[in-house]
Amino acid sequence: MKIGLVLPSTPGYSETFFRNKILGLQQNGIKVILFVNDYKSDEYFLNCKVIKAPRLGGNKFKVVLNIFMQVLKMVLVSPRNSLKLFILNKKDKLSTTQNVKQVIANQFLLTEKLDWIHFGFGTMTLGRENVAQTIGAKMAVSFRGFDIGIYPLKHPNCYKSMFQKVNKIHVISDDLANLLYQEGLSEYKKIVKITPAIDTHFFLSEAKKENAILQFTTIARLHWKKGLENTLEALCLLNQQGIDFKYTIIGDGGEKERLIFAVKQLKLTEKVIFTGKLSSEKVKKQLEATDIYIQYSLQEGFCNAVLEAQAMGVLCIVSDAEGLSENVIDKVTGFVVPKQQPKLLFKKIKEVIDLDDAQKKELSLKAMERVQNEFTIEKQQQEFLNFYEEN
Repeated sequence: MKIGLVLPSTPGYSETFFRNKILGLQQNGIKVILFVNDYKSDEYFLNCKVIKAPRLGGNKFKVVLNIFMQVLKMVLVSPRNSLKLFILNKKDKLSTTQNVKQVIANQFLLTEKLDWIHFGFGTMTLGRENVAQTIGAKMAVSFRGFDIGIYPLKHPNCYKSMFQKVNKIHVISDDLANLLYQEGLSEYKKIVKITPAIDTHFFLSEAKKENAILQFTTIARLHWKKGLENTLEALCLLNQQGIDFKYTIIGDGGEKERLIFAVKQLKLTEKVIFTGKLSSEKVKKQLEATDIYIQYSLQEGFCNAVLEAQAMGVLCIVSDAEGLSENVIDKVTGFVVPKQQPKLLFKKIKEVIDLDDAQKKELSLKAMERVQNEFTIEKQQQEFLNFYEEN
């Protein structure tokens, strides 16, 4: 079997979801070809053939040269597939100008014979809905939070054409499947849930030391959808109660300046630490020192960091955004709080702090056991193998 995986870029060393999936397929004799917009230089890179998309933006001279090269490829390498794609697009009532642009832009996808072409993100199918049929492959699409939770708000019915042509859709949570149905996906289409997974051999609970003051942690891109301002507002209320703590935020992003301003306004400057991105080893070390992990996102597909925290035996408080309420079972392996309600989050943090040691230990053990049983890389790899092999 030969599978083409369409991604924004070659997966870096830290992008474990795609790397583990690819390795699992390769170990079962499946050839994987990567189609990407950008190539990351990475000494750990996987043993895959990589086909890079032409760059059709930026320097005008280079754009003209790239278009010329793609036209040559269309004429000399893939004339039949190019014509077939043009005809299929025309049936979808695409304008001639837009049709020609798509045929040129998608040349890099037309040269390989594949059993499956799998788009790693829903938005990557836009303008490529007919590529799979053109090359005689089955079409698979993965949806995560942004693809279906946010993008369609600005682009209604953007997936209407793709829904009619896709063979299988992969989601990471039931909530995302429900969003797909709300967006117009017919019930009969095959949706397969394969959750994220973590290295449960690496993220193992260590003997925790008692902290002099409470340690809270969040691992997140500094983006509005992560709900970090709401988290800070809840911790401001905690601070006003005279409870001492440190809050560590691991991650980078465009909202850092805004968040630093919020920290100052809420008088939490001495309480909050921004570390930027950290290695897996440093993340593990921080989780070992954490009393409560908080992921109070406004939108979240699932969140590996919450799995890692649970695997380490850290008590977790999350919002009810999409997959988080499946990631953590409320009052069994952690706590789920309605999103965008900082006062409720504050109350829940206070409640968790006040739990006795036996209650905390029971929650931690159940969380660790569930992650070890249900969210392993080995289980995920087998599920992806079944995804492609089963009708």
